[in-house]
Amino acid sequence: MIYRKTALLLVALAGLAALAGLAAGAVAGWAFFAISVTTILVWHVRHLARLERWLANPLPGKVPEGQGIWDEVLGALHRLERETARREKDLGNALAHMRRAVQALPDGVVILDSQNHIEWFNRTAEAQLQLDVRSDLGQNIANLVREPEFIEYLEAARDDAVRITRPGLALSLQLISFGQAQKMLLSRDVTQAERVDTMRRDFVANVSHELRTPLTVLVGFLETIHNLKLDPQRQRDYIGMMQEQASRMQRIIEDLLTLSALDSAPPATADRSIALQPLLMRLKADAEALSAGRHTIRMQFEETPDLLGVESELASAFGNLVSNAIRYTPPGGTVTLAWRESNEGARFSVEDTGIGIEADHIPRLTERFYRVDRSRSRETGGTGLGLAIAKHALARHDATLEIESTPGKGSRFSARFPARRLASKNMTV
Repeated sequence: MIYRKTALLLVALAGLAALAGLAAGAVAGWAFFAISVTTILVWHVRHLARLERWLANPLPGKVPEGQGIWDEVLGALHRLERETARREKDLGNALAHMRRAVQALPDGVVILDSQNHIEWFNRTAEAQLQLDVRSDLGQNIANLVREPEFIEYLEAARDDAVRITRPGLALSLQLISFGQAQKMLLSRDVTQAERVDTMRRDFVANVSHELRTPLTVLVGFLETIHNLKLDPQRQRDYIGMMQEQASRMQRIIEDLLTLSALDSAPPATADRSIALQPLLMRLKADAEALSAGRHTIRMQFEETPDLLGVESELASAFGNLVSNAIRYTPPGGTVTLAWRESNEGARFSVEDTGIGIEADHIPRLTERFYRVDRSRSRETGGTGLGLAIAKHALARHDATLEIESTPGKGSRFSARFPARRLASKNMTV
């Protein structure tokens, strides 16, 4: 198009120059043609100079304007510049969106070059690997993550994951190659997963141990009765002890089934109202029956509004707290059941004057089968699952279990409920 327009323009000028030559002579015709071509050349050079100045400093939106043929050329350049700017903006927005997404990942992400120098990392990696965005970009990752397991893993360039440990933290690290020669280091916090796995293994071992002991007793007594000729009284004694061990296994299995049901059940309904005062009175009667006159049982409460939830679960949770207090309080001690309200909610507490618990045991008391004193727990008939059941049942009612204890003075176990679980504070019920 440009070539054709230029050729037509030159032909037109030549025609005009020929007419001028016929009218005023050949010299005048050639002079007209030379001046015309020179003018066109100056016009083109002027536009080229303006384009050169813009190309030296191509400011967005500042493409020079032109005339004639240059209007089409510079107009096309202007449209190209606008389209490029739009694409760059879209690409920048996509990159920013991608970075925000990577920043939100629960796993750490570190971008490395071919020499393992850090190019970028997200906030999770910064926290897990203790990196500093102000000073660690460009640093070799081996100088910052110095655990021997990781250094060996980095040098071997394996594609599996490696585990490193730091105080209170276990991390799984994995290198993934991408692009030309880049690598992506992924870090994942596996502390909780390992803790759960340890708890699972401990739970299986504890269940096996708890059931093996009474089974061993049962098998031993059965062999004795089968192989020896015993007098009737001795047989009755052995059968009684066997029945006791069988009952213990039955209690363990029932508690395990209760825990399984609580684990798999959804949060407790909030549309059922539980009359709290009759429940507290039943708990006091049960405590007196279990104590058999060996303890002083007290009850403290003023107003007792209805509680929203499942009565059987709360009765089980409260009952476990009461029975623990009775079992671990020496004869002559006092067990106090109390219900107190506040603007934040309410609290049911069981306080005793028993043997108390050392502080380092308190965080683990609600673990399944955890016992401060195994022999004493068995003597008192406990399965080691009562507090675990209480914790799970309370959690389903949006409540928390709080434990305070002083060795030699006693303990207080409290179930704290939010205000939304009190019928008197919930106007929708």
